[in-house]
Amino acid sequence: MPETMDAARPHRVAVLVLPGVIPFELGIPFRIFGKARSAEGRRLYEVFSCTPEPGEVPTDADFPVVVERGPEALAEADTIVVPTSYELGQAYTEGTLPPALAAALVHARPGVRWMSICTGGYVLAAAGLLDGRPATTHWRSAAHFQALFPSIAVDPDVLFVDDGDVLTSAGVASGIDLCLHVVRRDFGAAVANEVARRSLVPPYRDGGQAQYIERPLPEPQQATTTAARAWALGRLERPISLRELADREAMSVRTFTRRFREEVGISPGQWLVQQRVERARHLLEDTDLSVDQVARDAGFGTAASMRQHLQAALGVSPTAYRRTFRARDRLRQEAVAPRWEVVTPRRRDAVPQNVSTPRATRPARASSAAFGKSSTG
Repeated sequence: MPETMDAARPHRVAVLVLPGVIPFELGIPFRIFGKARSAEGRRLYEVFSCTPEPGEVPTDADFPVVVERGPEALAEADTIVVPTSYELGQAYTEGTLPPALAAALVHARPGVRWMSICTGGYVLAAAGLLDGRPATTHWRSAAHFQALFPSIAVDPDVLFVDDGDVLTSAGVASGIDLCLHVVRRDFGAAVANEVARRSLVPPYRDGGQAQYIERPLPEPQQATTTAARAWALGRLERPISLRELADREAMSVRTFTRRFREEVGISPGQWLVQQRVERARHLLEDTDLSVDQVARDAGFGTAASMRQHLQAALGVSPTAYRRTFRARDRLRQEAVAPRWEVVTPRRRDAVPQNVSTPRATRPARASSAAFGKSSTG
């Protein structure tokens, strides 16, 4: 993760623009990080672009982009984002960095946080940043990615993987999910939710959610589960049974469960746990409610149940999570930026390497807390 920063400046995010970049993915970090604000309206991130050879950079569209800053700008970054490109050259074919790109990455500071969107992960992998780590990429490239980099634990079925100081995402819109996840991790759910609201995208999709859903949209005139989900979000604090959800759409439990998976990519129980975790995060960050009360209001019933689910989803207990964000708030009020752990890098071929403890990103298996005591399964 990034080093401790001076609160006089925002967290600096460098977007490394490579030839053949896809404009949509290129714009994601600017849109998501660029819109993040503190409660006082202060910019929380400074986002800038750079490229190995400044000037016009061709894209996969019929227009180039002009990038004025060269690779030396990477030295200023706390986080470096590598969007996807269709012209990765030997990084894609041989798993090694082209000389100009290798020379560019040398400018990155030790302890910087790395992120990739879609096949931008090939750059991180070719640099050795993913050796022995979990990672993902676009599902169409996953088999090739794994064959080219056998030391990486490639998961083709998730939207993104958060491995601490190195994060990778699947294709296209999952880059939005990854960037929102990072905003949430850095500054809390309230900031991330406001960015999502301004961007007209869902505030939260778990990293373990399936990349590819065979039928992402229902057939015309076919019933959906939208109303049931909206109904459930309005009463997360109470037990919600699968039978109740199915009844909202006038479906059998079996049909509802199948339709829900087709539309959302996970089971109703897993989805309910995700929403309750998000509710608990918000309450822990923004209220003084006791842990027991947060557990009840989020629909977990007991503090023990909430602790189990937060530990599985976030890797921390409710008390530790609240303490972290209260400490960050106190530091901000004292005009000190949030403190991040400095990860000691190792080096290979003069390209920075970071090591952190892998964290699972698949959604936790739904337990009885998902549906409450009235669950029918």
